[in-house]
Amino acid sequence: MKPGFYTILIAQFLSALADNALLFAAIALLSEMHAPEWHTPLLQQFFVFSYVLLAPFVGSISDAFPKGSVMFSSNLIKVFGCLAMIFGFPPLYAYGIVGIGAAAYSPAKYGILTELLPSNQLVTANGWMEGSTVTAIIAGAIIGGKLSSSDPHMAMLVITGLYLSAALFNLFIPKLPIELKLESKSFGYLLKDFWHAFIVLWKDPLGQVSLAVTTLFWGAGATLRLVVLTWAALSLHFNIEEATQLVATVALGIAVGSVIASKYIKLEDSVKVLPAGILMGVLVIGMIFISHWLAAAILLFFIGALGGFFVVPLNALLQHQGHHLIGAGHSIAVQNFNENIGILIMLGFYLLMVKAAVSINLIIIAFGVFVILSMGLINRIYHKKIYQQ
Repeated sequence: MKPGFYTILIAQFLSALADNALLFAAIALLSEMHAPEWHTPLLQQFFVFSYVLLAPFVGSISDAFPKGSVMFSSNLIKVFGCLAMIFGFPPLYAYGIVGIGAAAYSPAKYGILTELLPSNQLVTANGWMEGSTVTAIIAGAIIGGKLSSSDPHMAMLVITGLYLSAALFNLFIPKLPIELKLESKSFGYLLKDFWHAFIVLWKDPLGQVSLAVTTLFWGAGATLRLVVLTWAALSLHFNIEEATQLVATVALGIAVGSVIASKYIKLEDSVKVLPAGILMGVLVIGMIFISHWLAAAILLFFIGALGGFFVVPLNALLQHQGHHLIGAGHSIAVQNFNENIGILIMLGFYLLMVKAAVSINLIIIAFGVFVILSMGLINRIYHKKIYQQ
């Protein structure tokens, strides 16, 4: 790997660490304010709404400017959102500001990999990135849970420092030649440009399957994190600090699955990992039979491992296809748009079930069945198209 890759990796780790610690700090702050329980999934919806709203613009911006500079500016927006929360701005809205920074950051952080590295290193690089991100999720859950259990506002100060550190590393990311320059900066042109990228990627057979799977994975992952928090409190009688540590076991599993995939799955074999997603849905349903913390941790680890194993190769495949078809930043923006619509929809259903007082076991069953059916359908459609060709 080129030295610049490790600078990107460190910057990504620090920013992801802050992102994940902030989630639990914001949840603790809502609890301290005695906000309704359904505000927790609503919190994440405020965050991901920016991804959907800004998708037509952030990809073009990412491709039109040095990506290290885009990442630097994005982290400063996150700092502003944290400071707003510290100084009493409502957590839902302040977390939404952080979401704006995250939406701008994502196309640059993944898009730069296709510019910096050859295609035969993309799966390995994605394995490192996902492993780093998941390590940050684990550490962020633990740090966020521990700090927030005593003082959410102190947690916010620590998180602000992490974002500033990430911004500092962004300054040392190599400046690469700009591949795509904006023909126009008008609102209409950017929307048309994004729509073109959206259609091109969805019409490509490999782009289609990788988009569908990554959309499902991140929508399911965002929902599962909140499901586990609630399930740990009700079924295992965990407090928020203990529950966040249990969430971290899912992230640990994703890290292990990512490493295995990066070592043994080649880019051209990416679609062969689809059955792992079906098995993941089966294991999710198994949560309803668990009542001991150790068994819960083991099960959640394997759920995470299967997730990491199938998403990393397909993520790399999507980046590779997107880079050649529409440009790296454009493809990541389309990916983020789809993934975060998936998150909004799945969190929306979860929010409605929580408001309707549906039991956590029924929610888990519905969640697992949805994953099984969706992955099975994607697998069937893909192989049917290959057979027709």
